[in-house]
Amino acid sequence: MRIASWSWGGRLHVGTVSPDGREATPLALADTSRGALPLIQAAARGEGLPSASGARLPVAAITLAAPLPRPLRSIFCIGRNYRSHAAELATTVFRDTVAGEDPWPIVFTKFGECVIGPHDAVRLPGAAVSAQIDYESELAVVIGRGGRDIAAARAMDHVFGYTVVNDVSARDVQVRHKQWDLGKSFDTFCPMGPWIVTADELDARDTRVRGWVTPKGGAPELRQDGRTSDMIFGIATLIETCSRGITLHPGDVIATGTPSGVGMGFDPPKWLNDGDVVRIEIDGIGAIENRFELSHHVD
Repeated sequence: MRIASWSWGGRLHVGTVSPDGREATPLALADTSRGALPLIQAAARGEGLPSASGARLPVAAITLAAPLPRPLRSIFCIGRNYRSHAAELATTVFRDTVAGEDPWPIVFTKFGECVIGPHDAVRLPGAAVSAQIDYESELAVVIGRGGRDIAAARAMDHVFGYTVVNDVSARDVQVRHKQWDLGKSFDTFCPMGPWIVTADELDARDTRVRGWVTPKGGAPELRQDGRTSDMIFGIATLIETCSRGITLHPGDVIATGTPSGVGMGFDPPKWLNDGDVVRIEIDGIGAIENRFELSHHVD
């Protein structure tokens, strides 16, 4: 099942999307401002989906929003979690702290307020704030059943589904502050979507993750192409780690890391510029595509 959030007719809607991704059916939901979150919480209580509240619509006629436009709280994010990505960072400023030698994953957070829709514009902050904006194609896990100290052996039972995120990063800010929250959490720095695919339809432990960058006026360039089976720490281990002493709740999101091919991994680095477009596609889920645009200063 695919669960999406969208705007149509001047209103926000939450509903299901057909298996072929072409039609959307709104559901009778009192509060649609949190996207799929009320449905995930209801499922955790053993409740089914509400009834349909309108006719099916072509997806081409609606404006998709992030399936969780305001996540329950900050997003759990995993750093350097693909072997290929860890290898490419060995030649960057992160060379002294490359994952793979440590028995624990790198975990940081990304403010939930930076989530935007799968086709919304990402605002570049301007060179005075950051001149090194990068992309990261990532599979995100949506928790369906909460718990604390969840063992890896039963962690997959706690997964509601999966979506796509772009963990947009200001690399110079990330390095400057040592810890990464600020450089990862600029407004609009987390495109998400196009919907959530439930865990019964996808084994995300081995699926393909790709990312293209289309420079302004240029042709698409395939920059990232990996499989989630290349993760150093798998989905079950990440859930076990994030739940150690911390209660996970239905609707929590874990972004699982990115394959090689990020901008900073090139020599010279390929930072994003005004007018560039990034497309991320994960087999079994779908694609998001966002244009990067220079923002105007707002006090």
